[in-house]
Amino acid sequence: MKNSLNRFLGILRKFILYFLAVTIGWVIIYRFVNPPITLLMVIRYFESSSGNKSINKKWKDYEYISENMALAIIAPEDQNFFEHHGFDIEAIEKALHRNKRVKRISGASTISQQVAKNVFLWSSRTWLRKGLEAYFTLLIETFWGKKRILEVYMNVAEMSDGIYGAEAAAQVYFKKPAIGLTKEETALIAAVLPAPRALSPAKPSAYLYKRQEWIIEQMNNLVSIKFLSESE
Repeated sequence: MKNSLNRFLGILRKFILYFLAVTIGWVIIYRFVNPPITLLMVIRYFESSSGNKSINKKWKDYEYISENMALAIIAPEDQNFFEHHGFDIEAIEKALHRNKRVKRISGASTISQQVAKNVFLWSSRTWLRKGLEAYFTLLIETFWGKKRILEVYMNVAEMSDGIYGAEAAAQVYFKKPAIGLTKEETALIAAVLPAPRALSPAKPSAYLYKRQEWIIEQMNNLVSIKFLSESE
């Protein structure tokens, strides 16, 4: 019995060490190497009901994406992005109280958590996935820094059905590079992020225009983030 337990503990230790080595190494590599594709992109490709399945993505470094895009993402998604270390405790507490009150599940995921999920994991509501999301969030906050997290988000986020990243969205919807996007255009792109497969900047509804207007208001209330390129 004792020998069996020791063998089990030995296997468990090896598994943990291998897991840490692989995941930490993976995160460090992506600090310098742009993710060529994500599991979410592959899953969405096979889930797509469209007859013209595709993964439309064009990577652009942070400096070649309009600052308006970064502001449009931070404003509605995670206004405390530069203050927290991956988890917005205040937002989580508010979401918990709101869920109890309206009996509806509402999340409080930060941009860092969304990047961890989009780049390294799959989309589901299981405790395993949420636990791994928290783990990868801590890793990217430790090894990447805010600028890299935001850069990756703006390149891999699903911005409509089959369209990933600011550059692809800018080219498809506004026939221009991402660096030339205006405040109104970035706000319209950001407006679809809660439901990118159901909403599209190509066919903006009254709801989408209303959300765009709200995002612009939030953008105007935020301080410019030009300091980001100087601080990291």
